[in-house]
Amino acid sequence: MIDQAAASAVPTDCNSCSGEPTPANQVIPERPDSVIFKIHGMDCADEVTLLKREVGPVVGSQNLSFDLINGRMSVAGATGGVDHAGVLQAVERTGMRAELWREGENSAAAQDENRRRRIQVVLTVASGVLVATGFAIHASASGLAAVLHESLAREAHPPLLAMLAYSLAILSAVRYVAPKAILAARRLRPDMNLLMIVAVAGAIGIGQWFEAATVAFFFAVALALEAWSLGRARRAVAALMDIAPDTARIRDAAGVEQDVPVADVAVGTHVIVPPGSKVPLDGHVIAGTSAVDQAPITGESVPVTVTQGATVFAGTINGMGALEIVTTRAASDTTLARIVRMVGEAQSKRAPTEQWVERFARIYTPVVMALALAVFLVPPLLLGESWATWFYQALVLLVIACPCALVISTPVSIVAGLTGAARQGVLIKGGVYLEAPAHLTAIAMDKTGTLTLGRPKVVELIPLGGRSELELLTAAAAIEARSEHPIARAILDAATERGVEVIPAKSVTALPGKGVVGTIDGREIWAASPGYLQERFGDASDEALAAHLDRTAVAGLTGIIVGEENSVVGLITLGDTARPEARQIVAQLHELGIAQVAMLTGDARGPANAIARETGIDEVYAELLPEQKVEAIERLVAQHGRVAMVGDGVNDAPAMARAGLGIAMGAIGSDAAIETADIALMQDDLSRLPWLISHSRKTLFVIRQNIGFSLAVKLVFAGLTLFGMASLWGAIAADAGASLLVVLNGMRLVGRRQQVR
Repeated sequence: MIDQAAASAVPTDCNSCSGEPTPANQVIPERPDSVIFKIHGMDCADEVTLLKREVGPVVGSQNLSFDLINGRMSVAGATGGVDHAGVLQAVERTGMRAELWREGENSAAAQDENRRRRIQVVLTVASGVLVATGFAIHASASGLAAVLHESLAREAHPPLLAMLAYSLAILSAVRYVAPKAILAARRLRPDMNLLMIVAVAGAIGIGQWFEAATVAFFFAVALALEAWSLGRARRAVAALMDIAPDTARIRDAAGVEQDVPVADVAVGTHVIVPPGSKVPLDGHVIAGTSAVDQAPITGESVPVTVTQGATVFAGTINGMGALEIVTTRAASDTTLARIVRMVGEAQSKRAPTEQWVERFARIYTPVVMALALAVFLVPPLLLGESWATWFYQALVLLVIACPCALVISTPVSIVAGLTGAARQGVLIKGGVYLEAPAHLTAIAMDKTGTLTLGRPKVVELIPLGGRSELELLTAAAAIEARSEHPIARAILDAATERGVEVIPAKSVTALPGKGVVGTIDGREIWAASPGYLQERFGDASDEALAAHLDRTAVAGLTGIIVGEENSVVGLITLGDTARPEARQIVAQLHELGIAQVAMLTGDARGPANAIARETGIDEVYAELLPEQKVEAIERLVAQHGRVAMVGDGVNDAPAMARAGLGIAMGAIGSDAAIETADIALMQDDLSRLPWLISHSRKTLFVIRQNIGFSLAVKLVFAGLTLFGMASLWGAIAADAGASLLVVLNGMRLVGRRQQVR
């Protein structure tokens, strides 16, 4: 189940972005009078805000909408024509590029954008290498202590080679930050980009080259991670459609069969689905019987038997029987296509949040600059004090106000938190997703493959007619020995566990949608579904077997009847089993303050309720299609606020997108789920979920510690400066010391081990 994975990886906020809160992923309206542009370089909500400011006056802000996940901007109400040149020029003023959207076309601008991202990664890596090189040269010449506390005198500078390495590191890191900072300065809207540039410039001004280069490098890492995660999300969502085949084998009125592109298949067309192939389009079965693996769409844990009149979905996998279907939806409107659309639509409901440091930065930088100017001018002009003395004090204030420790406090803690999580097998795709688990109030989980092992297992052996369990299992294993069906594998696993010697039956023949039949020592042996029983024996019924079948159905289990000749050997019940650790994990989530743990599944209510009772789940939503999972998530969001969705397949994608956080079971999850989830539990270890919440809360605590400490140091020295009691020495030492301490404090998160509390 791709669960909510598919959209969770889309950054709705970014470390480098500030600006007014804005829905960064409004759905592109499907209007005939709309003109859609592809925007290259639109990676976060701040850039959406910039585009609104620049393009809005050209076309009208009310006519603009944005699709961040696909990098598109739509201009509605274009019946009178759109000033294309004006739009392109307005976009260029923001430092981004625009071109008309062409579905599926890899334009030169798109290639340039990909090249820009590769260059960004190379420059970021180069910056890190150059910082390390400069530090090594600096430390070898001056000693480690001198590097970390080098600002004891303004005249103390690193060796020339170290300064060159630091300078190149800074230039590499700010290549894609400086244009945004310049634009922020021109618009008189200070943001984190401008704050970072000011911090770097201030550090260079007081001779702290190592600190300046380190701040620039960490900020560049944050930008690169955001661009990478958004790019992966875009590719993963596009890859969802690859689940369905590109062509369909149609049969025309004359009975002639031919393969045509699915996009050209009209509703009502007869389509042939050969054994072992994927269903190309949604439709109704009109001929044939087969077992269809619907897990990619519905999440069913075992293949579903389909016969005439049954509904099949594009992207599901046909079993051993040929099917003929009549299409009921066009390729653009299949259940799978709607899943892809819902990913984008659900994402649009998740308004981006701004980190506190970014909001603070809008006020901090101009206020500090104004205060420093006031310290320099007011005492000499109003009180007749010495210009030289108060120029020195203004310089001290600017030095201590240099926000290096403040700027570096969040990214260092985030990087350390991400690294610590990775060491525990938890892949988190950005800082915003590292913080999100700390605020969760409810968690929704898929059943199959998440709360359960995701594969059928023998639950009970019920021998009949005086046979033993060993006889029943031996016969079933013999008839299923050559099959790759999930149920066959479960029976063979049970035989292996009990030490049964499996001798494959001969002349094995599949009964499509019913079972298999073969011979052992000349005796006919068969294993089939309950529906085959009436076909073989007519209305003659075994009351004991009927009672067992009723009990199996109520429990939501699958029953396989094993027979010999014209007698029944027994009944084997199979079902998906809960993970052994699931109950303890649900209890731990409750202890951590998660008010509601719900199950969302496409499976029948019987097995869903059984698993819920076994694991302690609070609420069950069963028999859900993908759009119904989204509705269930919306109800949970309305009731509890911040909700996470945990799953592993395509059908969970829209729900994961609608929830506040998408968590994928990594190893068994579909590729799209892993690529698009905000967080992936790479070892399929559900016990990492409580640890993740604890780790997120610890990370936020450390970030707050760092921010509080940085501000406290600056406030103390700002007060001393206003009273003329601060020295440049003290200011520089305090600034360097604060930067070092927040780095060391943040790095504690790297070594956090798996402890829930």
